[in-house]
Amino acid sequence: MDTSFIGAPHEWDPRRVYSQTGADWQYRVDFEQLRKDRLAKIREQMNAHDLGALVLFAGANIRYVTASYQGNWKYNINIRYVVLPNGGEPVLFETAGSDLQCAKLDLPWVQGAIQPAITWQWAEGAGPAMAGRMAQSVAEVLEANGVRNERIGVDNLDMPALQAFQELKLNIVNGWPAVSAARVVKTRDEIELLKQAASIGDAAMWKIKYEWLKPGVREREIEAKVHEFMLERGCEIIYDIIVASGGNTSPYRRWATDKIVRQGDLVIVDINAVGPSGYFIDFVRCFKCAAKMTPKEIDLYREVYDSMYAGLEKLRPGNTTADVAAAFPVYDDDKYKTVTLQQFAHSIGLTLYEGMWISRAYSLQYPAEIKENMYFAIETFAGHPGLQQTCRLEENVLVSANGPVVFTLMEHMEEAMVR
Repeated sequence: MDTSFIGAPHEWDPRRVYSQTGADWQYRVDFEQLRKDRLAKIREQMNAHDLGALVLFAGANIRYVTASYQGNWKYNINIRYVVLPNGGEPVLFETAGSDLQCAKLDLPWVQGAIQPAITWQWAEGAGPAMAGRMAQSVAEVLEANGVRNERIGVDNLDMPALQAFQELKLNIVNGWPAVSAARVVKTRDEIELLKQAASIGDAAMWKIKYEWLKPGVREREIEAKVHEFMLERGCEIIYDIIVASGGNTSPYRRWATDKIVRQGDLVIVDINAVGPSGYFIDFVRCFKCAAKMTPKEIDLYREVYDSMYAGLEKLRPGNTTADVAAAFPVYDDDKYKTVTLQQFAHSIGLTLYEGMWISRAYSLQYPAEIKENMYFAIETFAGHPGLQQTCRLEENVLVSANGPVVFTLMEHMEEAMVR
């Protein structure tokens, strides 16, 4: 049998999705390789940015380096951290007590390098003293690895932590460029996990269109059903489900309310969820509730669809973010010279916003290179004045060597696709 039609690597094909479970007879996701590849990419960028070590407080960065995860609630509150010396192994500082013991049980690849985190947040008058102890725990790892006097990249810093590091005379620099450069280009296994997340999101969006969206349902009811369905299908957490209907689409209200959906409403649904092993799905569809789209609504839909795909088509290796931004129509990003988060593209992975944003606010003047195996959510909007209702769309896209590959396969509105 000739299988040459498959052509691209498995991870590039959105129709070829491995099961979330493991098996001895098929490769699927190799989590050991995933951990090794992510750590190797971080180390490569540390060398490229001349860093003696990285000190990471952001939960997704800790997970990227150590594959440690203990719930979303710990992701961004700066109570745990990891120190990665250049040339050495990561040392994870986990919150003391049962969390520390769970980490020792769950992370055999970090055995011997898990210590109790010294927490300084919300410590009232003890804050400076506790921050000093935290900084000293970091300095001891740096000293043991012979990198204390080198450039130390840090991702997140509050004032007590910064002051504590300064008192120890550590050479603190911005660690985000190195971390971002590693995370925006995905490994084979990361792409496979992103594809799994996209498949769950597609299925939830289908459920909305064909089962849950009907006159009388409330926006929050749709949100709740999406939560339940996606968690059942293997998502770790549901980050946010935006449901905006009727007048809530113009101006676009980006959170669900208890508003009742009426017949003839346009309904914008934005699914933001953490899929298997922490990888995000983030995409948007716009539906018409229990009625056919009007010619004006079809024009709005096509305006959004065409501008989104014009930018999407530029997501190719060797192009730049300026090429993508130039394909977008002029919008409030131009007017205010800042990102509206309504007409832009953003890298996604272990976080919803990861590494690189593309906007007409600055990408035309400060272009960055688009590289193979980057993965973007690209979204556009029709925000004209005086609209009773409007439209928004978003796709998830892999930058392959052969060009952009759309991973979100949920159909678009039939009336708008007929030309």
